[in-house]
Amino acid sequence: MRIDRFKERDILKKIEPYRESKEAVIITGMRRTGKTTLLRYLYKETESENKLLLDLENPLNRKYFEEENFDKIQASLGILGINFSEPSYVFLDEIQLFKNIPKIVKYFIDHFQTKFFLTGSTNYYSRKMFEESLAGRKIVFELFPLTFKEFVAFTDRGINLPSQKNNVSRPIFEKLSTLYDEYIMFGGFPEVVLKQSVAEKNAALDDIFRSYFNLEVIQMSNYRKSSVIRDLMLLLMNRAGERIDVQNISQELGISRATTYSYLEFLEGSYFIKLLKPYNLGSKMEIRKSNKIYVCDVGLVRHFAHAAEDCLFENSVFQNLRIRGDIKYYERKSGTHICFISKENNKIVAYDTALHPRKTDLTRLSRIAGEIKMDEFSIISKYFSDLDKTIYGFMV
Repeated sequence: MRIDRFKERDILKKIEPYRESKEAVIITGMRRTGKTTLLRYLYKETESENKLLLDLENPLNRKYFEEENFDKIQASLGILGINFSEPSYVFLDEIQLFKNIPKIVKYFIDHFQTKFFLTGSTNYYSRKMFEESLAGRKIVFELFPLTFKEFVAFTDRGINLPSQKNNVSRPIFEKLSTLYDEYIMFGGFPEVVLKQSVAEKNAALDDIFRSYFNLEVIQMSNYRKSSVIRDLMLLLMNRAGERIDVQNISQELGISRATTYSYLEFLEGSYFIKLLKPYNLGSKMEIRKSNKIYVCDVGLVRHFAHAAEDCLFENSVFQNLRIRGDIKYYERKSGTHICFISKENNKIVAYDTALHPRKTDLTRLSRIAGEIKMDEFSIISKYFSDLDKTIYGFMV
């Protein structure tokens, strides 16, 4: 995507306070979510001539950092135009491809007025790379596929989303619901959203899956049975929104429980999936160990899995809630559950999802939310509803 077509992401507001701070800004996330575009935009908007942008996917650019002597690295960057006697800015893309980068970044932060902006496609490796060497010297931001709000902005529809359900008449609902159906159908990867035809969008989803599998699973990981990971990915997409049964998955794939846990950790660390932990108050009636599975993008689920409408809707809601911070789910052994529990503005909020919420659904949610002391609760409805305490997917 060219910079002259740059469409602002909500993450920019979070990054802005750290544009001139000493810490390295690290932007991580699933492949093809727009990290490179964002990095180039930050480079372009940095008001200094003393700056450098390098893509570490280019092996020639990696050579500048392969010296063990940091003075030689400094000399190389100097030849490329960086003046280390003044404040300087270095932008590095795809840092997961060069594992010595953290030590180099630490050295230049400690010895010079160098500000780093870094991107990496996987937290699985960068977390381990940066945990110790850059302690106290980094700020990490996660970039996900587009929220619905960002999706609307990307499509240039000129629509302002309502914040109050009372403002949503049936005609307004129909208009926004049509857009939300498109969001559920194709998801929030920027390049997919910007494609014009259905065929182009589906081809882009195929390419995103292929790119992730080839570059993360085959190239970056040390796993020998890549075909098993592929089968696991497909299996998980078909079980989005469900609790994970590791024993069952292990038997289906013919691998050990330890191997299954290792693969799940990798898929979550590389942003393909998210495992939601259960929210509990210590009661024996509650599910306390099993995690629920969600996929990074509802478009991938729709394209590669035989998912029901309610499953796709729930995954799309997760996709929008996750940017608010840590979310969990609540479930009792009896089957009574709440889809999402989110901490927002020092309040604990419970959200259930339903295609067509009924009054009994609201009564049940109200009762459970009261029992576990939620500050607020709502049912997120896909279709038009006259019930109180309901909102729509496009309002999340």
